[in-house]
Amino acid sequence: MQLPTFKAFKLLPVIKGSLESWQKIYNSRSPQTEELMAPWNEKLSDFQRIILIRVIRPDKAVPLTRLFVEAKLGVKFTRPPPFDLAGSYADSHSCAPLIFVLSPGADPMAQLLKFATDAGFGGEKFEAISLGQGQGPLAEKLIAEGLSKGTWVCLQNCHLAVSWMGALERICEEFTPDKVHKDFRLWLTSYPSDKFPVSVLQNGVKMTNEPPTGLRMNVLQSYLMDPVCDPEYYDKLSEQPKKYEVFQKLLFGLCFFHAIVQERRKFGPLGWNIAYGFNESDLRMSVRQLNIFVDEYDDVPYDALQYVAVCLSRL
Repeated sequence: MQLPTFKAFKLLPVIKGSLESWQKIYNSRSPQTEELMAPWNEKLSDFQRIILIRVIRPDKAVPLTRLFVEAKLGVKFTRPPPFDLAGSYADSHSCAPLIFVLSPGADPMAQLLKFATDAGFGGEKFEAISLGQGQGPLAEKLIAEGLSKGTWVCLQNCHLAVSWMGALERICEEFTPDKVHKDFRLWLTSYPSDKFPVSVLQNGVKMTNEPPTGLRMNVLQSYLMDPVCDPEYYDKLSEQPKKYEVFQKLLFGLCFFHAIVQERRKFGPLGWNIAYGFNESDLRMSVRQLNIFVDEYDDVPYDALQYVAVCLSRL
């Protein structure tokens, strides 16, 4: 029995009858956008076209499916939204933890520290601790102080403190509006773990900052990153037009290099025979060094900049 979707064509006779035309689609770099030979271009629906391309070029089934979803549902269903820390904070309250679900290559701490400072909770009003062996009692003390004083507490790497997760669940269950200061916030970071308390996860505001997909999205994400997105960071350089022009070009080069490194990591040893990191922290440090080198030297020290960036990418 054939499903209605497959009654529109019979693949074997179609391909055998006009091998040269189908060979062109098979050899194309982007077969998902090639026009099919008549009458198949008009006869097949979008979904049937995906099936056909899946048979001829299986490697292009995902890009074609992405185009299909964009056409039917919209671009927002194929491109992850920018990381909105302010929006997540607005949805939270003092009794609901804010949970960062970590992914490889993404570190939200720099953005969280800047956000805390901008919100008036920098310095002594923000306490962060990386969980691990023996850190449980200290974490409980920081939470107790935060509950009474209305400060922010960040517990990093909860997945490394499996034995303390029961205590964290008990502490969060005791949060009530009459006991918790209205300004208090508990921030948690953790890689996906089956040991993380389910009740905390259900009651908390969940966030994830996944690495963007594709060179374009990677470069755009880099330009949204602090300090790249902060105009005040370039005030001194902007007063020197020639240096500022050089800086802008080198900044794009750094962001593009970072995007290439991140994309090639997906191919394992085929991408890099040595594991290159060059994550957000490395890019952030490279941007700061670029700003210093361009500002302090009359002639841009390209060799030094290249050496620093490559060394960071090899760490």
